[in-house]
Amino acid sequence: MDRYDVTALGELLIDFTENGMSSQGNPLFEANPGGAPCNVLAMLAKLGHRTAFVGKVGEDFFGKQLKASIEEVGISSEYLLTDQEVHTTLAMVHTLPGGDRDFSFYRNPGADMMLTEQEVPLELIRNSRIFHFGTLSMTHEAVRRATRRAVEEAKGNNVPISFDPNLRLPLWRSMEEAREQMEYGLSRCDILKIADNELQWYTGEEDFDRGIGRLKEVFDIPMILLSMGREGSRAYYKDIWVEVLAFRQEATIETTGAGDTFGACCLHSILQNGLKNFDEEKIREMLVFANAAASIVTTRKGALRVMPAAEEVKNFIESRRCGS
Repeated sequence: MDRYDVTALGELLIDFTENGMSSQGNPLFEANPGGAPCNVLAMLAKLGHRTAFVGKVGEDFFGKQLKASIEEVGISSEYLLTDQEVHTTLAMVHTLPGGDRDFSFYRNPGADMMLTEQEVPLELIRNSRIFHFGTLSMTHEAVRRATRRAVEEAKGNNVPISFDPNLRLPLWRSMEEAREQMEYGLSRCDILKIADNELQWYTGEEDFDRGIGRLKEVFDIPMILLSMGREGSRAYYKDIWVEVLAFRQEATIETTGAGDTFGACCLHSILQNGLKNFDEEKIREMLVFANAAASIVTTRKGALRVMPAAEEVKNFIESRRCGS
């Protein structure tokens, strides 16, 4: 079997994003392909990496659209399955003032929840350089077992595990269940990408350093990446702590996919350098590039099909340096 740089398991869905008003005054929504794991893979593919996705969509119009979309951006669809009875998962994305979002999911059930343990391609995972997952594939028992089977296969074969909680609390039956499943991911991962609000929710600490300290007391995670939205990002690695400010833009319209873009760029750097070979300079370079790519994505609707190429990101960074 050919080796993939990153394999991800999880949700592939349609993000209906607001796109103006009709002549009758009704909101218009654009059907953008989305889902955090594939957003990550799309950015990695744009940066030249071989990527594969494991998941399930419905045997419907949207499922066909999603399959075509991931193939278009260079993600292998060989392990994308279809469900004959359950429709593709949908999400309505409401953009708030400032670009943040509120999600309404149509997923009771959704096809992404139908992936079973027996359908997980274990050889693919064994032959990947990194395995990536989040918590949306852990909200219900069947897909949770599939996710855990994949994670344990990666762990047992020394495949580095990347985890982004991407916590969507309305999808959980209880906060206790969400916490328990998030703890599982924290206990297994080698690379953690976590948003500031997720860190505060899980640890109960408003101060980020204290929150990260709480995580480090319990979990042995070599690389922790903290995204802080308009405030930038931080990385915690061994005894190194690095913070890089965000590239703020007046052209920002929404933040869908920004965190996924950031995380993917960090995985790109880890693939280039190796998880054990970072110093402060390399971490700073990683965060600058990741912040810049995320900033570019905030100026575009959707995420999966609008990821920037490496040259565009580098030119953007250079333009900001020249303008400073």
